[in-house]
Amino acid sequence: MNEQLLAALAAEEAAIYAYGVLGVKLTGEGDLAEARSAEAAHRGRRDALVSRLSALKASAAPAPAGYELPFELTDRAGAVKLAIQIEDGLAQAWRAVLPAGEGADRATALNALIEAAVRATRWRRLGEVTPVTMAWPGSA
Repeated sequence: MNEQLLAALAAEEAAIYAYGVLGVKLTGEGDLAEARSAEAAHRGRRDALVSRLSALKASAAPAPAGYELPFELTDRAGAVKLAIQIEDGLAQAWRAVLPAGEGADRATALNALIEAAVRATRWRRLGEVTPVTMAWPGSA
């Protein structure tokens, strides 16, 4: 299970970075509020994961100073597209923890998957992307 938790940690760290980058391309208070809320949620989730991995005596590689984005961000539409990809990727990372986890770890993974799916849906709605929801969040 440590392997899956480490992958979830890496995804959370990448999300924090991406929200910092995409935030400058967003317009409107609704977009900015959503990005701030998402980044704060990912920071909290990352901090909880670091504590959990420490308790499991699992060490994670330090987060890189920067990440390569999947495409160049030039406008709001690209920023929204990246936010959707980030949240969908997080749902996939947390979904992988479910079969490996038990008890509190499994509950944490399920909550994280649900929250990522809800955030992805909000971004799709803000970006007027259809379909707004996925049938099976976290599936490839």
